[in-house]
Amino acid sequence: MTDEEKIKEIIDKLRPFLINDGGDIEFVEYKDNTVYIKMLGACAGCSLIDYTLKDGVEMAIKEEVPAVKEVINIS
Repeated sequence: MTDEEKIKEIIDKLRPFLINDGGDIEFVEYKDNTVYIKMLGACAGCSLIDYTLKDGVEMAIKEEVPAVKEVINIS
């Protein structure tokens, strides 16, 4: 399984938790050890987006795919 496939799998596992809070997450691209995602729905305007992104999504991805340096939300 490639790193990109692993990243997509992790995002798919996290998606139900975000949907429960009225949000969603979409994989955009994995390039130069950086994952680009798009936070959608309630997540897009949430004041806790940085917490969700860095302490949730980024930490989960880095744990499984050590090559990942950063996860960036694009709007």
